[in-house]
Amino acid sequence: MKPRWYAGWWSAARRSRSPNFGPRPQGVAVSLLVVHSISLPPGRYGGPWIEDFFRNRLDASVDPYFESIRGLRVSAHFVVRRDGELVQFVSCDQRAWHAGASSHRGRENCNDFSIGVELEGLEGEAFEAAQYDALVALSLALARRYPIDAVAGHEHIAPGRKQDPGSGFEWRRFQSGLAIAGLADWDFPDSATRRNRRAVK
Repeated sequence: MKPRWYAGWWSAARRSRSPNFGPRPQGVAVSLLVVHSISLPPGRYGGPWIEDFFRNRLDASVDPYFESIRGLRVSAHFVVRRDGELVQFVSCDQRAWHAGASSHRGRENCNDFSIGVELEGLEGEAFEAAQYDALVALSLALARRYPIDAVAGHEHIAPGRKQDPGSGFEWRRFQSGLAIAGLADWDFPDSATRRNRRAVK
């Protein structure tokens, strides 16, 4: 059977529910995809700790870094593991806690109108081909379900505060993958920069 949506849950993703979410403001449409990166501990891949973190089950005694994030209550809608596995933590109809203080196109509080996708990785390091493939497939599914017209990195909506997904993420590769799959009209960070420069001239 083809993957389907069920109340904001994508059947192609493994479900791992996070308690860290809330309702979106009434009448606010989902118009933005935010790409993040995460690894726990930083630079270590493949363990259970991202899921534990988003589900408030992280054992702070496992690694010294975990003590610094003890008590944080955060989530994303999806995580894409290094092998391309897709894990969903929050229904896309709900507001996940991934962006924090943020702004896009002059609108504050990006959590209200965005979907957050975390790629398992570290800022500045390369991501896997399987992750790009999974991100493209997910983006196409989201585009069919929600009126998304833009994508940005956490670094773009919270400049100076966040640096992910970082220089290792190939935006052109992602954009090309979407175009090949038939989705070519989203606003990307580079194109937004070019438009801003033309407007200044």
